[in-house]
Amino acid sequence: MRESYRGGLNGRNQTTGGLELNSEKIGTRVRKYREQKSLTVSELASRTGLDEAFLEAVEEHNVYPSLGPLLKIARALGLRLGTFLDDQEVGDPLIVRVGERKEELSMLKGKDKPVTLRFHSLGRGKGDRHMEPFYIEILPESARDKKLSAHEGEEFIVVLSGEVEVIYGQETHVLKAGDSIYYNSVVPHYVSSIGSRKAEIYAVLYFPE
Repeated sequence: MRESYRGGLNGRNQTTGGLELNSEKIGTRVRKYREQKSLTVSELASRTGLDEAFLEAVEEHNVYPSLGPLLKIARALGLRLGTFLDDQEVGDPLIVRVGERKEELSMLKGKDKPVTLRFHSLGRGKGDRHMEPFYIEILPESARDKKLSAHEGEEFIVVLSGEVEVIYGQETHVLKAGDSIYYNSVVPHYVSSIGSRKAEIYAVLYFPE
């Protein structure tokens, strides 16, 4: 049975939504590394638990994969998640000035639907990183369709502005500016803003080797 990814900071319905980065870049890299490993699409599907049709759509640039499925693909190919996101590596220390932050990823409700999350990577270019730090804008549309997701690793969130709702398993937590939450992401979870205004957070995602 193939796994379906939804919701959270790293998942959406895999056939209709995901990260609006550069679908051609991600799809091309997935195909490149799959072929380097001499794997068929069917074999990669078995390793990841994702549908063959979804993987084919990613490689053909027809689907924006969300972070959850992209992480599964990376792990199945023995790669870091950043391999699919980075254009070039930089040396230590990596400094991102607030005025130089760029929106790199947008979480979509669907291919032609409103954006729900805007990701700004704070780790892009650090090739040996084990964490994925982001500044994230959570838009009001995020609260319309709350579907939980789960994956290996941990997540740490600090709220900068607005109000944030975190569904964690059977629990629901409301966070305000200055509040933080740290949890194991193997438990199904979903993060959204509350009310008509966007919320802003810092989020650090850790994925074990």
